[in-house]
Amino acid sequence: MLAQLRTEFPDVTISKIRFLESEGLVRPARTASGYRQFTPADVERLRFVLSAQRDHYLPLKVIKDQLDAADGAGTSPSGPPALKPPRRLVSLTPGAEGPTAEDFAPGREIRLTKEDLLEQSGVDAALLAELEQFGLIRPGAAGFYDADAVQVAKTVRAMTEYGIEPRHLRAFRASADREVGLLEQIVAPVSRHRDEAAKARADEMVRELAALSVTLHTLLVKAGIRSVTSG
Repeated sequence: MLAQLRTEFPDVTISKIRFLESEGLVRPARTASGYRQFTPADVERLRFVLSAQRDHYLPLKVIKDQLDAADGAGTSPSGPPALKPPRRLVSLTPGAEGPTAEDFAPGREIRLTKEDLLEQSGVDAALLAELEQFGLIRPGAAGFYDADAVQVAKTVRAMTEYGIEPRHLRAFRASADREVGLLEQIVAPVSRHRDEAAKARADEMVRELAALSVTLHTLLVKAGIRSVTSG
């Protein structure tokens, strides 16, 4: 079962599947000895759930509502009529999509030296020093940087062409820290549990909330800019 899903969803794990089961999104049969038995319909249902999360920015509650509706209508993701993931709930601009929970999933760890960062981002050492001074880039404990640091540096470099300096962007760092702090408070009660299902649920929650947080921030900025340009 896991091998079938990993061809399309390489990051899926047993813990993830058990978490989805604990949330009622899939209900495999059990043998007399308690082993799970996943039918082709179960696999297709899991494929729908994972696709809806990855490609359509849907929280688990919304996905479950979709599946419950299909169950009530006597249909399933594996049979006709095919159940397709609904459209994204929020679209930032026509034809554009906001971040998804998968955008916040851990990726392959990349360790960059200061020289690597300068080369890949195109910033000079003076600008990097300012970015670190104002907390916009933070090297890890071992002094290495990650891929996000490169993107931050590139973004700020583009903003400096409009006369914006790193010191002007301290509010962005403070705002991001406040958002992360809020998400930590929400997820902390779940993450304290030691079992794998609870950890998977906490990871899922924080990714979904992060995507929603970034979308909300973008929409608020968009609304504010509209009032400025229309005034």
